[in-house]
Amino acid sequence: QVQLVESGGGLVQPGGSLRLSCAASGRILSARNMGWYRQAPGKQRELVATVTSAGSTDYADLVKGRFTISRDFAKNTVYLQMDNLKPEDTAVYFCNADLLLVSGRMNSWGQGTQVTVSF
Repeated sequence: QVQLVESGGGLVQPGGSLRLSCAASGRILSARNMGWYRQAPGKQRELVATVTSAGSTDYADLVKGRFTISRDFAKNTVYLQMDNLKPEDTAVYFCNADLLLVSGRMNSWGQGTQVTVSF
């Protein structure tokens, strides 16, 4: 069974930092594109950042210069370093991965981790 397990969310004051982690486990041959999305109450899920299997990154305009996505290929893990957090960054953050399994390709989502930015 393939799982994406996220960690690192929590409550932080404006201007603070958090680091999210997402580890893919199971019978995985490799993780291709990996990324982070977020969904605030009453809003649609939106892209935050992605990183390809070649290490190329892409960011939503709202987080450029503040968030950094990275990955550990050996551990099939993706990270999101979030600095200078703002109240509008409050959302549930979801990990997404395009995985290559023995049985074929699979796109998988994590369960989500809450990030709250508030005094």
